Amino acid sequence: MKSINVTASFLVYDSIDELAPEIKDLMVQAVVVRKKAYAPYSKFRVGAAILLDNGKVVLGSNQENAAYPSGLCAERVAIFQAGAIYPEAKILKMTISATADSKEVSEPIPPCGACRQSIAEYEIRQEQPIEIYFMGAVGEVYKSDSLKSLLPLMFDKNFL
Repeated sequence: MKSINVTASFLVYDSIDELAPEIKDLMVQAVVVRKKAYAPYSKFRVGAAILLDNGKVVLGSNQENAAYPSGLCAERVAIFQAGAIYPEAKILKMTISATADSKEVSEPIPPCGACRQSIAEYEIRQEQPIEIYFMGAVGEVYKSDSLKSLLPLMFDKNFL
């Protein structure tokens, strides 16, 4: 028997104001679209903004449905929209902001497992890492240089 050790490293910014201007602008767009989320059941709102290599920005917010789990997370709304509208573009950066209607969330909220797997598919396909920045409504922002930091033992097409 042997043991393996899997670790991840993230940069931590004290607030959105410490981000480079391009990333701060992208995060502000995630915050704005977060406020437009359709979340009548969970009351948990998430916004995502994606910067593509063609300079375009694609947005997404979570969209819930009474027939759970028919809704979709903000990250998948944005990434699937980017894939549909700009199929040849590479995803450079993704910003995510999340909060609850009942309280202001100050902890960074990473993508859920399903979103991590969907982002992994795009990162593997484009053969280039996707920088991911995530935060709550306020407070620290975490930066991951690649989805592999969030999902180190990812499942991909090579297993099929």
